[in-house]
Amino acid sequence: MSQTIKLKKGFDLNLAGKAEKRTIEVPQPETFALKPTDFSGISRPKLVVKEGDNVKAGSPIFFERNVEDILYTSPVSGEIVEIKRGEKRKVLEVKILADKQVEFENFKKYSASDIGSLSKEDALEQLKKSGGWANIIQRPFGCVANPSDSPKSIFISAFDSSPLATDYSYVLQGQEQYFQAGVDILKKFTSGPIHLNTDGRAEVSQLFSQVKNVQLNTITGPHPAGNVGVQIHHIDPIAKGDIVWTVNPVGVARIGKLFIEGIYDTSRLVAITGSQAKERGYAKMFAGACLNKIETEGDDNRFISGNVLTGEGVGAEGYLGYYHNQVTIIPEGKHEEFMGWILPSTKKLSFHKAFGMLTFLNGKDKEFVVDTNTHGEERNFVVTGAFEEVTPMDILPTYLFKAIIAEDYDDMEALGIYEVIEEDVALCEFIDVSKNPIQEILREGIELIKEG
Repeated sequence: MSQTIKLKKGFDLNLAGKAEKRTIEVPQPETFALKPTDFSGISRPKLVVKEGDNVKAGSPIFFERNVEDILYTSPVSGEIVEIKRGEKRKVLEVKILADKQVEFENFKKYSASDIGSLSKEDALEQLKKSGGWANIIQRPFGCVANPSDSPKSIFISAFDSSPLATDYSYVLQGQEQYFQAGVDILKKFTSGPIHLNTDGRAEVSQLFSQVKNVQLNTITGPHPAGNVGVQIHHIDPIAKGDIVWTVNPVGVARIGKLFIEGIYDTSRLVAITGSQAKERGYAKMFAGACLNKIETEGDDNRFISGNVLTGEGVGAEGYLGYYHNQVTIIPEGKHEEFMGWILPSTKKLSFHKAFGMLTFLNGKDKEFVVDTNTHGEERNFVVTGAFEEVTPMDILPTYLFKAIIAEDYDDMEALGIYEVIEEDVALCEFIDVSKNPIQEILREGIELIKEG
């Protein structure tokens, strides 16, 4: 039965630089990169290519040593020109000099009627060989799902509430057949429901309202209402030992296209956003695309693959993350302000009325230009009670973070670490007056729990 969830806690960051609902041209870059670090849980990647090899889109690049039959494949065709390594020869990225015309590996095609009778084993085999399995993320821990697990349910958030977020209804126009096929494939892996969650503050697109084999739920509230972790918490909470899978809407359509067209196509419309982007709209890009073809205003800018809360600062010569459907470009914050941390201002975005009291007089429609300045440095952990105001979940984030710092396993479990990943606490980091790396702290706790 469908559910309607109304959330009050949270905080919307209304930033300047939204993507217009139009397609813009960004030339295809010369190079692309597949980064093992994009895939949480990949600690020991084993390469199956070397420099000088030629690959197609869908050709295997590496696998995780502990799960050898799940392949991570090339997003484009071309030549492997560099394998970048870090400490202890850890693979950081595999760089591909792309062909001007992308060629794809061919996988088996299925009609819509054939997908209904396709066995789970055949579907799993195609997903693992093509690279499509990487679209399925497991909760708890937010890592690539283990195909031997049976999730109690699968969640798809049909909207993103993060700053300057991608509009999935626009991005997936004309892909209704692929999206339905993706849902039908996913349904083979769970005896429970597939929850498709829509935004109660916007009109529901027919793309989502007409989908079969899903439970359509409505979520209303400020960010992080669009986070799938928040939705799981209110609809089908995770206890110790539970497994839930999540898939991004773009990933669902990508899986569907794999079975209908027989190709693994990582291209999608990516939202080009931020106050420093010269042209804002949606550009067709493959996963791992170099961002150096995006034009900007000014010279000293931060290129973020993703959004300002959870994205990765990659630089103008950096690469689009595998799971990112958005690029954000904002000014670098290298300037200093005299007493900038205490003076009231109408130009600064702040959750705390004591610091940005005048911003609340501008109304909800005021758009803010933000930079990377943190307006302070890391200091002792201050308990303000603010974290609880932006976390619409029945957990105690302040005490959870303290338990992680203390490496108290029992308290971590009792305080809800199975229910959250980095994106669910990103607002806590944004409003933290102590400037602590909250998302890093949470990931350290998750890794401790996994190893324990």
